[in-house]
Amino acid sequence: MGEALLSGVLRAGRRPSELVATARREERAALLRERYGIETVSNADAAAKAGTLILAVKPQDMGALLDEVRPHVGGDRLVISMAAGITTAFIEERLPAGVPVVRVMSNTPVHVDEAMSVISAGSHAGEEHLRLAEELLSPVGKVLRIPESLQDGATALSGSGPAYFYYLVEAMVDAGILLGMPRAAALEMVIQSAVGAAVMLRDSGEHPVLLREAVTSPGGTTISAIRELERHGVRAAVLEAIEAARNRGRELAGG
Repeated sequence: MGEALLSGVLRAGRRPSELVATARREERAALLRERYGIETVSNADAAAKAGTLILAVKPQDMGALLDEVRPHVGGDRLVISMAAGITTAFIEERLPAGVPVVRVMSNTPVHVDEAMSVISAGSHAGEEHLRLAEELLSPVGKVLRIPESLQDGATALSGSGPAYFYYLVEAMVDAGILLGMPRAAALEMVIQSAVGAAVMLRDSGEHPVLLREAVTSPGGTTISAIRELERHGVRAAVLEAIEAARNRGRELAGG
């Protein structure tokens, strides 16, 4: 996710000279230098040099990273965390007093500038800090402000959300093959149907129920399919799956 955001902000017009990156392994750092033309430094050097710090690590690695950078982070910095489940309070407790922290959850469509990023302010972050985070993230997709109490739910809903759609596409393609379609043709039909449906949802302003009903003729093929989805409890499974993702995010952060 860190590299995806790096790539996106460069595509949006930021100069490589404005950015520095860190990496655990030298071969990874070398790849970032070669691919993007940016400087790579240690975590401590980045914390001392950059005005805005983006922490894009696994939740279980956040504590050690904060211990490493704490001596180099002043109150004039903005810290943006992209680690699932990690609260702004957790970060604030491990940094000098008064450092503003903004929590972010984005998703993998950042690679194609169609990310959904949700942001929440910590106790020391104000409007100017939220605007800075929005300015950074808006070139790679949509940005929405939410209370931090909803962040774990957002992680389960939109952070993991693309995987649910890929799973559904995979199942629909398998259904096409079952019906005798060549795999490539089935995949093309499903992808275009998904893209078209998503654009209609975004641009029409209609509730998804109304859009679904427009496809569902009385006694027709679509209602027969919907009946089977309901009979197999697909709606309930989706609710339980997303709740399970939320709960697992909390477990990972606690561990």
